[in-house]
Amino acid sequence: MRASSGVRTGVAVAVLAAITATTLVACGDEDTRIPSIGYAVDNTVTTYNGGTTAGSVSAAPQAFSRALPGFALTAPSGGAVSDTDIGTAVEVPGEQQVVTYTLAAPAVWSDGVPMTCDDIVLAWAARSGRTAADGAPLFDAASTAGYTDIERIDCAPADKVATVTFRSGRGYVEWQSLFGAGTMMPAHVAARIAGVPDVVSTLAGGDQDALRRVADVWNTGWDLTPAEGEDVGTVDPAVFVSSGPFRIESYSVENGLALVPNERWWGVPAATDRVVVWPKGADIAAKAASGDIEVVDADGGTATPDGFTSTAQPSFGVEQLILATSGVFVDPAARRAFAACVPRGELYAQHGHPGYEAETGRGSGIVDSRTTLPATLPYRSVAATAAERYRTPDVAGVTAGLAEAGLTDPVVRVGYLGPDERRAAVVAAIASSCAPLGIEIVDASSPTFSPLALRAGEVDAVLASTAGQAGASGTSSADPGRFALRGGQGVNVGGYANGRLDELIDRLAVDQSDATVLSAAVEAENILWTDMPTLPLYNAPRVTAVASGMRGVQSNPTVAGAGWNMDKWILVG
Repeated sequence: MRASSGVRTGVAVAVLAAITATTLVACGDEDTRIPSIGYAVDNTVTTYNGGTTAGSVSAAPQAFSRALPGFALTAPSGGAVSDTDIGTAVEVPGEQQVVTYTLAAPAVWSDGVPMTCDDIVLAWAARSGRTAADGAPLFDAASTAGYTDIERIDCAPADKVATVTFRSGRGYVEWQSLFGAGTMMPAHVAARIAGVPDVVSTLAGGDQDALRRVADVWNTGWDLTPAEGEDVGTVDPAVFVSSGPFRIESYSVENGLALVPNERWWGVPAATDRVVVWPKGADIAAKAASGDIEVVDADGGTATPDGFTSTAQPSFGVEQLILATSGVFVDPAARRAFAACVPRGELYAQHGHPGYEAETGRGSGIVDSRTTLPATLPYRSVAATAAERYRTPDVAGVTAGLAEAGLTDPVVRVGYLGPDERRAAVVAAIASSCAPLGIEIVDASSPTFSPLALRAGEVDAVLASTAGQAGASGTSSADPGRFALRGGQGVNVGGYANGRLDELIDRLAVDQSDATVLSAAVEAENILWTDMPTLPLYNAPRVTAVASGMRGVQSNPTVAGAGWNMDKWILVG
């Protein structure tokens, strides 16, 4: 059963209102407010566009959810709740799923250009996988989940209303998450840079050269590289326009990514004058001591700075080993052999729940399903498919797998974004377990590591969370994890493909009744435990730490991270 838009709107308003009320009560004295807040995240910031494959595995969702808001945001509960500052999304009753999206009348980009349905159409064109040339998608979208099920969007250029019609029989269950925070890039900027009149008519016209230029802008036109040296790293405000309470001002290695209030924002103004995002690599302890960082949103193994108050919890994301389907792992038997030497039980016990003890649900044990989430009703039955295999090293399983794959003394390079003490310890533990069984493990981490290295053949496995995320990850929907295993998805960095699994994933996207989830997910897990494209470990641990005087920060164990409500943050001296 789908929750109504009205119900979700009420939840969102209640959540945000409660946070605002708390901060205002606690910080009534305006003279004590400090105008700048430092926010440390445990991932890189390489692009403004989190919808690209590279952007989806970056910290874009943590950094830009309040610079590029949408019709929904991902709340700490894990679900999508309406953001009515941007507009309303209403499902129209009928046999075929139809959703009407109406942008708020005052909604404008930070350059003064109104937000229109053109922005919605661009998001659909980019994320649906349908805009193609020579059989290949032009847009490098991380995932097509939900957007590929849209049959058409009725939109008159520059209008505020878009009518989205889904294909018959393909009503997307998680439709409230579509066109959410970070999904709608400025269509007028893409059109200007691409040299086309507007996105809607260009997409309808079918001019391949014009379409390719629009796609090129969407793919790389919003890439971000921090300036070095004394360069303040001013970011072009005509290109990196904002639709939220914050906009990007500058980005440099020395001074971080500076977000400042968007003067054209029509909603409640940001509560602080400046938030500086410090990507992975910043010396958190030193910057916390110097007063440059007041909020830390990081991996559960991250040390809490002196004087900070921390909250540790399991995220909705699942820590996992994503395996190549080429090179040393071209044969599924080789992947099974590797899985058989990974001490999953030991890894959970030592690294899977730092700072908290969950008796049930998320964080309470080894995760044995890729298609359902712990704490959901079907999980226990679906997870039983694993039959508690691959929990402790299995000498016979390793020997048989290597023999079947024809491998002798294979070397497995495991990559992850470093430095990361917890993941380094995990890889070391795997190496210690696998070495006596004839598999050599090499730690292939680096400060610039991207899961795309797996696709390029530079590593054999990636240690990351759901959909390859090094940092914040996951939602209360299993779709992100499922689509990361679907053939042809950008975020499917291992290149795994199984036609029957694709059918099951597509079925689960439109039918999540208990009976369907049980039957489809059990079949899917049987396929996955045989093919072994990934090996799930446990819910990725997260920690949110705040300095004394911080108000309004609410930890969010999802892909949105603590930055989901940064416009409510206040620092009191």
